Amino acid sequence: MSNQLTIVIFLIFSILMANLPWLSDKLFCIRQIAHKSGWFRWFEWLCWYVLTFSVGFALEYKIMGTNTAQNWEFYVVTICLFVVFALPSFIYHYDLKKILKSREKE
Repeated sequence: MSNQLTIVIFLIFSILMANLPWLSDKLFCIRQIAHKSGWFRWFEWLCWYVLTFSVGFALEYKIMGTNTAQNWEFYVVTICLFVVFALPSFIYHYDLKKILKSREKE
């Protein structure tokens, strides 16, 4: 598998992981809970970020043979990118879902 294909697959994986907390009402897509509050969703989102970040570091080590040292700016950019990746499902869960339900009733 080429490096470009690996990067594309990792980006798709990142987008999926960023959107999971707002698309699924199960805790970590495993355990059904009665009500999943916003704090649970943000905590779950942070855990998915750590998992995705770890996979990214593992891929970098696998492809390059070493991990590049990063400053704090890199970590801030990755968190911001993960927030941007999560935006579609966040909007769907908190705004669009209510609009669609109200249109069904009409």
